[in-house]
Amino acid sequence: MSDQILGVIPARYASTRLPGKPLALIGTKPMIQWTYHHASLSKSIHRLVVATDDKRIHDVVLGFGGESVLTSPDHSTGTDRIIEVAEKFPNYGIILNIQGDEPGMEPNLMDGVLDLKTKNRNWEMTTAAVPFTASEDPKDPNKVKVVFDRTGRANYFSRSPIPASFKGEATYHRHLGIYAYEREFLMKYNHLPASDWETVESLEQLRALQNGSTIGVYLSDKANLGVDSPADLEVVIRDFKEKGLI
Repeated sequence: MSDQILGVIPARYASTRLPGKPLALIGTKPMIQWTYHHASLSKSIHRLVVATDDKRIHDVVLGFGGESVLTSPDHSTGTDRIIEVAEKFPNYGIILNIQGDEPGMEPNLMDGVLDLKTKNRNWEMTTAAVPFTASEDPKDPNKVKVVFDRTGRANYFSRSPIPASFKGEATYHRHLGIYAYEREFLMKYNHLPASDWETVESLEQLRALQNGSTIGVYLSDKANLGVDSPADLEVVIRDFKEKGLI
């Protein structure tokens, strides 16, 4: 069981709300370069690669000195792309999936998810969550909620507000799309029985939960915004300017 950690950033050109998203400029650099830069600041990742099916993204990554792997264009999910890359790097026992549209992902958050994974090698996966801010609406289906037990293991993920504020105001935690997998589990992920939870919620991680696997949750106190739309991109650009990054 190898302790070596492979970081993989899946990045596809096609996006319904923001085509060419990984190449969208934040300052003078494309989003994928910012994501790669911040991931490279992690103290835990031993090797970092971008997984893309698009030569334009592949060439840009190589151009700024990053490592990139061209993958099949036929993958239906980011996990499929991660699996293809993991097959090419057999000596890494833990695989970290870092979303390509998280240009401001904090290295400390990645390290927290990985620390939880390395301390619990019997857990199949770990991920992250952050408390909802006062300005966030738990009824927003695009903000995925997670509930977890006192040992840090996820009970359920949902697009609906969980737990329900039936008697009093509940505390909500927003799920962050970062995953650390045990290699052995990742390689058999696509062979798990289909999940009706996954289908109705449109949340891929529910396949693991419904099949009895453990997903540990690292709780962060804050998280930067990911980019799903042109409006999100403008918010990130403003945030980077305020921080003096651009």
